[in-house]
Parts: sequence; structure tokens; C-alpha cells
Amino acid sequence: MSKLSFLIGASFLAAACQPSVSDAAPAGTSGKPFDVAVVADFDEPWAMTFVPGTPFALITEKKGKLKLWENEGSVVEVEGVPAVAYGGQGGLGDVIVHPDFANNKFVYLSYAEAGDGGFGAAVARGKLNVAGGKPSLGDVQIIWRQEPKVSGQGHYGHRLAFGPDGMLYISSGDRQKFDPAQDLNQNLGKIVRLTDAGMVPSDNPFYDQGRVKSQVWSYGHRNPLGIAFDAQGRLWNQEMGPAGGDELNLVKKAANYGYPTVSNGDHYDGRNIPDHSAGDGFEAPKVFWNPAISPGGLMIYSGDMFKEWKGSAFIGGLGAKALVRVKLDGENATKADQWDMGARIREVEQGPDGAIWVLEDERAGSQGRLLKLTPKK
Repeated sequence: MSKLSFLIGASFLAAACQPSVSDAAPAGTSGKPFDVAVVADFDEPWAMTFVPGTPFALITEKKGKLKLWENEGSVVEVEGVPAVAYGGQGGLGDVIVHPDFANNKFVYLSYAEAGDGGFGAAVARGKLNVAGGKPSLGDVQIIWRQEPKVSGQGHYGHRLAFGPDGMLYISSGDRQKFDPAQDLNQNLGKIVRLTDAGMVPSDNPFYDQGRVKSQVWSYGHRNPLGIAFDAQGRLWNQEMGPAGGDELNLVKKAANYGYPTVSNGDHYDGRNIPDHSAGDGFEAPKVFWNPAISPGGLMIYSGDMFKEWKGSAFIGGLGAKALVRVKLDGENATKADQWDMGARIREVEQGPDGAIWVLEDERAGSQGRLLKLTPKK
């Protein structure tokens, strides 16, 4: 047992509150190749990550709470989370841990904040402390912000992932302002690449071209709500596009993904956006959806519990109320499966044992549920 696991077990499990679990039956499994177990309920859950070397996961709730969940069902709130601007699509967002978490205990959070000009996403990191029976984040520092802050509370993106290069990648939505996605002097509508402390790596494509521009890894994105690396170190992102234009992209250094100049969808008011076409100078998606699925989280499976799916991408469907599988083959992708889950799926994660975990968005009349998927018996 790791030191962290021992401390948590000794300090607060006995006092931790038990989560409520919805009386609703698990999503129907008829015709699905997995069994679904309802594990716990959360209030507008948004993201989760497993804590290495422990039986615990960190789960964010959009209104601003970070929960530490234990595999046997106990839940306790983590103190020290920055204040969030809750409203619209904004609130507490993603959570990940540092690749060297066992030694440095760093946890990274994304969230919406208010400030001059309106609202914007921010990323902070702090050290998880479990001493004394009250888990908390200490030494919290903001290491990145969307610039500029703008009106409205949509399209924050703010998904986080560490790459095999040790760098922190942040998806930054266009904030429903369209043009900033093509403006390299704003970090809206971009994939951003930073060091683990929020500094700009010298091998970024626009390094030495301005403080904000130097952060940019790729651009021309709309609302990237999922980023993940495959086993070969390739970065993929899915993003909620305009009407009929949801995308799965292979993210390349300095590449322009075209929004809002081109898209395989159109504006929601019916105005046309030219489709991607060969030779237009933009990176086209590897897969797009029309009708849209409204993608949530993204996970690339590397476990052994579902051996036949190793290397596949899994996407939570919000509007589609589905779990979506995409087969990846090198730099190519093809649609594979789409399973009706009966609720908006916000997050998809792989557990330490290879099980697939999903977080529902709030269901009508109830909280969002944490579900565990295992091979059908």
C-alpha cells in the first residue's frame, strides 16, 4: 500500500460520508457488450481522475466542489479549491494529477473565473494533503488563464492532459466568439502547451513571438472538450463543433484546424460554413459527426479488461446520450460503436484494473451518476 493510501485510510475513511446512490436502475445493457453498475451520485459531475497507487479518484462537481471518492464508496470533500464562476457552461472543470504525483502530490484543476472583461478559464495546481482527516489542496497557484476574458459563459473547453514529453496540454475553447480561434495573439480556440509549472517550452512553434502566442500548439478549434494521448504519443482531441460538425482530430504542432473559416458543420442559425476540402491549408478532422453527438470527455483505452478495444478512443456523448467508440489505426480513425446510455455522458475514464468509468451529466430530476462498465457476463 502506498503512503498516500495508508494516510487516507487511517485519517478519514471512518469519518467520511457515504455517497447517495440513485434508486434508478442502471442503464439498460441489452445489446451492449458490457455490464453497467451504478456506483455513486454526484451533483453536476464534470471530470474524474484516478489517484495513482491508491483506491481513490478525484471527481469535480461543476458548482465548485472537488470530491475524493474511495473504491468502497466513501466520499469526502477536498478543501482549498479556488472559487469558481458557476453559470452557463462554466464552473469547476477538469482534474488531473502530475505524472510524478507519487513524489510531488500535485493536482491540476481547470475552472471558470470572473474578471475584467467578463469570464475566462484558468488552470491552477496545488498539493494534495490528506493529513489530519481533512483532505485539502495547499500551495495553490494559478499557472494559466484564457486571454482575454470575454462576455458569456460558454465554450471554455479547459480539458487537461500531460504528454509523454512531460508537458501540460490545455484545450482552450473559442468562448463562442468565433474569430479568436484564428487570432494567434489570443489563446482562445487553441491547444496550449506549457511546462508543468506553466512556463512556455522553448520548442513551442511560436516561441519568442509574444507572451500569449508562444503558448499556442495548434489553433482553429471551437470547443475542445476532450484531449488524450495514444500509446504512440500522438495527441487527439474531440471538439463540439457547430450544427453537424463535431470532430475528432489528430493534433499536430502549429496546425490550423480551420474554425470558423471551414467546418463540416454550419452555424446554428443556418448560415453556411464551407466544408473542409483538399488543399485548403487546414487540417481536416479524422472523423466528424452529422448529426452531432455533442461530445464530452475523451479517453483512449490501454487496458486489458476489454482486450478487443485496446487502442480505441471512447467519447462521451452529451446530446447523443451515448458512449461512442472510435477505432484508431495509426493516424487514421473510423467510427465503430455508439451505445445508448439513456443519459448525457460527460466524462469517460479508464480505471487501474481496465474497467471503463463514465460520469453522467445531471439526469432529469436526479443527480449525475458514476457508472462502472465491465465485460458482460
